[in-house]
Amino acid sequence: MRKTIIAGNWKMNKTNKEAASLMNDIIFNTKNVKDVEIIVCPPYTALSDVNKIIKKTNIELGAQDVYFEEKGAFTSKISAEMLKDVGCTYVIIGHSETRQYFNETDESVNKKVKIALSYELKPIICVGETLEQREAEKTMKIIETQIKGALKDITKEQMVDVVIAYEPVWAIGTGKTATPEQAQEVHYFIRNLILNLYSPDIAESIRILYGGSVKPNNVKELMQEEDIDGGLIGGASLDAESFSKLVRYKEL
Repeated sequence: MRKTIIAGNWKMNKTNKEAASLMNDIIFNTKNVKDVEIIVCPPYTALSDVNKIIKKTNIELGAQDVYFEEKGAFTSKISAEMLKDVGCTYVIIGHSETRQYFNETDESVNKKVKIALSYELKPIICVGETLEQREAEKTMKIIETQIKGALKDITKEQMVDVVIAYEPVWAIGTGKTATPEQAQEVHYFIRNLILNLYSPDIAESIRILYGGSVKPNNVKELMQEEDIDGGLIGGASLDAESFSKLVRYKEL
């Protein structure tokens, strides 16, 4: 059985004080949850403080990005070693916003995945199509290209630590959500692609998250789909009550 993941991507939000307050509320609201893996991905400046707060809880720490070089003269960048040192176990790679605004490519995603895995950080690899691409019926082609690019030279053994997040770009922060059927169709395609690239075992065990305006009022029907293993949550992760409801979606 694949354990559900609910991961919160805080993006460029929350000072250290605000992060601490949010984290304490989330911990209080989710402390008895055992069947869902909870991950929070604060901005870099809050990682250390949040790590101290979540020690001895059921919550994992993730970062929002990583640079693909080990160290050196790369002003403003953060290395995998630094993330590991501050307590991260996960890292988001290839988010649509880094692709859209910061020139992320399939090649740089692949380099980041490799460095993350070499430091025992579990990559959450984001893939997804724009509205224009969907309307041109290129969704599956785009997803296939992004996944093959991200996983170039990644071994079967390494795939045990990989998570994939499907985030239709047209449904991020727009209030639009893929229908459960639309999301399931792409998740099924991704799982089948992993089967062809690796093996039935890897395809069966890999967790594929949906990220695209997941909220308490739609999470339950999304999670009922066979190949949707959780959510990568944006806006709803900035509110303790809504994020906690997503973590406890079975009770809704």
